[in-house]
Amino acid sequence: MTESSGLHHKVFLLLLAVVSIAFAWILLPFYGAVFWGAVLAIIFAPLQRRLVVALRGRNNVAALLTLLLVLVLVILPMTLITASLIREGVNLYESIRSGEINFGHYFQSAADALPPFVRDILARADLASISDVKDKLSASALQASQTLATRALSIGQNTAQFMISFGIMLYLLFFLLRDGPTLARRIRQAVPLSAGHKTHLMQKFTTVVRATVKGNIVVALVQGMLGGGIFAILGIQGALLWAVVMAFLSLLPAVGAGLIWAPVAVYFLLTGAIWKGCVLIGFGVLVIGMVDNVLRPILVGKDTQMPDYVVLISTLGGMALFGLNGFVIGPLVAALFIACWDLNGADDPTRPTFEDPPH
Repeated sequence: MTESSGLHHKVFLLLLAVVSIAFAWILLPFYGAVFWGAVLAIIFAPLQRRLVVALRGRNNVAALLTLLLVLVLVILPMTLITASLIREGVNLYESIRSGEINFGHYFQSAADALPPFVRDILARADLASISDVKDKLSASALQASQTLATRALSIGQNTAQFMISFGIMLYLLFFLLRDGPTLARRIRQAVPLSAGHKTHLMQKFTTVVRATVKGNIVVALVQGMLGGGIFAILGIQGALLWAVVMAFLSLLPAVGAGLIWAPVAVYFLLTGAIWKGCVLIGFGVLVIGMVDNVLRPILVGKDTQMPDYVVLISTLGGMALFGLNGFVIGPLVAALFIACWDLNGADDPTRPTFEDPPH
């Protein structure tokens, strides 16, 4: 009887693993929509709970109001920024094609201002000749044009797929907001771990998601606005485009927006625009850099309780594997990895030996 029960249990576990993998495989084409639906549900869950109390338990109305707030606070601003970014990108492309912006000329001006020994090194690397630079830029432009032409053929299909994924995300978000507490209880009941382990891991999961998304997005927005603002003041064309690029790079701790403003500052210094270069360096180090040094530990590192180097490596690895979604997935996996090993090393296997991070 015992052997039969053990066999049945093993068969059931195998069946459970197979159907779980099959279900994940089915969701794979829309994993981005499912992932961001879950992330937004976790972030806006406190607001949903307050609305449920204020509306005297009407979950459907509270979830609908929360969904509308997500559309107004998150989706609409992103849509407006994307539209402005597209216009800015088109204008920048036209300026490059017409010769108004000439990267070859900029390169030659910076190269002429370099010391002789640096120019010799560039010459040996075949980078000091303006004709070589123009050839390389022309080849890059041709390749970019071919890529754009190829993708333009499938723009209709991509737009339709995006709209479908967007609709799935909103649909799923509504039900996750409405049924989130019930779903969380069922998950806790189904996971074969002790109550202490389940509570700690669940708290770690929600804390890391909220801290990573809210913290990184706040830091990225602030650094992008500051970088775009100083670029506009200094008369650099395409300030909005560069602001978005700096905001995107700000998702990477330690390096971030400096990958954009630092080369521009160096170019100013080499070409004789000393005051512009000094202003940009001072603003980049003292203002943009301080935002990363001050806000990120408060909004991200404090709640996740992870060192900066772990956040950086996990973010880079996550984005390399999962694209933009990786800036959440990478630190989340790293945090759960650390939490699981901390629990494994605890004296009491049913309770962590350290305090749970605050919410």
